[in-house]
Amino acid sequence: MSGRAAPAVRVEGLTKCFGDFVAVDHVTFDVRPGEIFGFLGPNGAGKTTTIKMLTGLLPPSEGSGSVAGLDIETEADRIKRQIGYMSQLFSLYADLTVEENVRFFSGLYGVDRARRLERRDWVLEMAGLTEHRRRLTGELPLGWKQRLALGCAVIHEPPTLFLDEPTSGVDPISRRRFWDLIYQLAEAGTTTFVSTHYMEEAEYCHRLALMNRGALIALDTPAALRDGLRVPMLEIETNDAPRAVAALGDAPGVRDAAMFGRRIHVTVDDSITARPVIASALEGHGLEVGDMTDITPSLEDVFVALVRRAGGAPDE
Repeated sequence: MSGRAAPAVRVEGLTKCFGDFVAVDHVTFDVRPGEIFGFLGPNGAGKTTTIKMLTGLLPPSEGSGSVAGLDIETEADRIKRQIGYMSQLFSLYADLTVEENVRFFSGLYGVDRARRLERRDWVLEMAGLTEHRRRLTGELPLGWKQRLALGCAVIHEPPTLFLDEPTSGVDPISRRRFWDLIYQLAEAGTTTFVSTHYMEEAEYCHRLALMNRGALIALDTPAALRDGLRVPMLEIETNDAPRAVAALGDAPGVRDAAMFGRRIHVTVDDSITARPVIASALEGHGLEVGDMTDITPSLEDVFVALVRRAGGAPDE
């Protein structure tokens, strides 16, 4: 990806208000050509609203932006024809067969008649559905449906693809297969803008933008974001993780505590001096204390820490 190339997506001061509510608050970033750009944030952070403005579905209240060189406010209709878009909600027709859905979207996106058969076969092969082309789409497992939806979203070979939480509810194996397809598209030059709440998917992105309460609070590579959280962290086994997190809220030397499955991750000033303090606090609340292990913060730890520093998730 050349640093001299014009951004595939550019936004500056992008803002969206619904009455007095500011859903997206003066957001600025760009996406490089061929980049897989991850968009993260808790529910209500403004991710979907931002995507709808970029794809021409919502006009901005303030600010500016462009997609593939087209202005998001004055050229929204042209943008819709130049991009691929896959929303959170399943967008295909359940009562059509796999092949009929592909045929419908090739016509909708204006694929040249001379290329429709070629593109149809490409979508079916990419999605692994060649042998299932005559099945009703509504009968397919969710992972297959999502691969078909991705194929239909790129049947017209758009330079830029928007995916809004495309693997929500899909099992881990199907998610991995879906991301293999995204990498194939990126290697062929497609710019992919994808929102997700799965941390393992965030690791697959070239760069990540983290939203909270409508604002952009971090933007960097996954590795750089992890490196930015240079504080000691302990993983602690306990018999009641929710109560343990609450018990450590005011413990001296404890910066933050969050649940990770049945364990808790605790950010501290110093891991050695914090151990007896943590043990005393937990035991004082009648909680069992298991192993305490020094760990390297994961991307999920970074996500939790940055969101809390920025005021917490909207529903907290």
